[in-house]
Amino acid sequence: MLSYLQHMVKDLKGYALIVVFVLLNSFQTFAAPDGKALFQANCASCHNPIKDATGPALKGVTGRVPNKEWIYKWIKNSASVIASGDKYANDLYNKWNKTAMTAFPGLSNEEIDAIVKYVDDYQAPVTAAAQTPAAGESKDSGDNTLLYAILSIVLLIAIFVLTQVNKVLSRSSNAKTGLPSPKDVPFLRNKVVLAIIAIIAVVGIGVWMTNGSDLGRQKNYMPEQPIFYSHKVHAGINQINCLYCHSGAEKSRHAMIPSTNVCMNCHKQINEYTGAETHPLVNLEGKKVDGTAEIKKLYDYAGWDPVKKDYKRNAAGEIQAKPVEWVKIHNLPDHVYFNHSLHVVSGKVACQRCHGGIQEMDEVYQFADLSMGWCINCHRETKVQFADNNYYSIFQKYHNEIKEGKREDVKVSDIGGLECQKCHY
Repeated sequence: MLSYLQHMVKDLKGYALIVVFVLLNSFQTFAAPDGKALFQANCASCHNPIKDATGPALKGVTGRVPNKEWIYKWIKNSASVIASGDKYANDLYNKWNKTAMTAFPGLSNEEIDAIVKYVDDYQAPVTAAAQTPAAGESKDSGDNTLLYAILSIVLLIAIFVLTQVNKVLSRSSNAKTGLPSPKDVPFLRNKVVLAIIAIIAVVGIGVWMTNGSDLGRQKNYMPEQPIFYSHKVHAGINQINCLYCHSGAEKSRHAMIPSTNVCMNCHKQINEYTGAETHPLVNLEGKKVDGTAEIKKLYDYAGWDPVKKDYKRNAAGEIQAKPVEWVKIHNLPDHVYFNHSLHVVSGKVACQRCHGGIQEMDEVYQFADLSMGWCINCHRETKVQFADNNYYSIFQKYHNEIKEGKREDVKVSDIGGLECQKCHY
């Protein structure tokens, strides 16, 4: 009888292990890219699946574009597609007032497929009444992650219990037949347990070092500024060119933060915020911001008297102004060299490539992690715009190869973009 029970327990353990193995394999489904999360993180600032926004509505995009490969190229670097002379790309660019689309070189084809599937399958939200299931219908959440997790835990507990039962039955059988029973090995001395812990530790550390080590990086960093300055109002709604304020971006290494004099070029006349109804200003905590009060803060820094419409001066005739102590958001290590003009003028890189949808931000935050890997991947994937760009005229070999059809394009990596000296000196 004991022998029969032992065999039965072993069979049950085997079946339980098989079920756990199948369940664990099924978890790869949950590891697949989440189209909704990717859309909200990368696309939602400019696009809506069913409504035109800063960019066109995306639902049904696969039926409008030339092919799937075109989508990959467009999302990863729309500027290069436009520069290639692609008719559909240029028509789209002109239709949307030549608004540059943010490039996403870090998105894989699999992630782009997940985003496209999400927008193609998107359905407009329905009312609460319509969502209530009819009589006899069951409400299916469509996500069984929690159920699988509970089942896995239950089965693991069952395996543990069956293992203990098997030990008890083995000892009883051995005692009846007069055979010695092996001593139990302490849990933390069990070689199998130690091997599993070691494997999990090695894999975990590897994953952390690859993806989780963000020491010194400030992605999504959004400090509170002394004046609530909305890029969406200035660069988005009012279409002020980035280079009007950040004039150094095309002339020097630094983009430069504008002085209050630059702000006052407009705000000598604009002394109140009149867009509260169409675009109410709200900070990160959800509190409403008085735009007119923020303009008055600017006047205090600039030393401007809005009543007299003149600058306040001291006895010596000097303007009583003080600099705005803006909090720097994008910080690179001291050993890293980055030149704005090289990217903006020579590379024709749009501001949004590194700073994200800046024209949609009320409060600016760091869009990219600005890690070495992020920069290198951009250099590997970005095509250099040779056409009408005198900066690259010295690369005659590449120009000839393109004319002869031996080369389709030139990437930054082809012209020394991966050399250590490019960024470290």
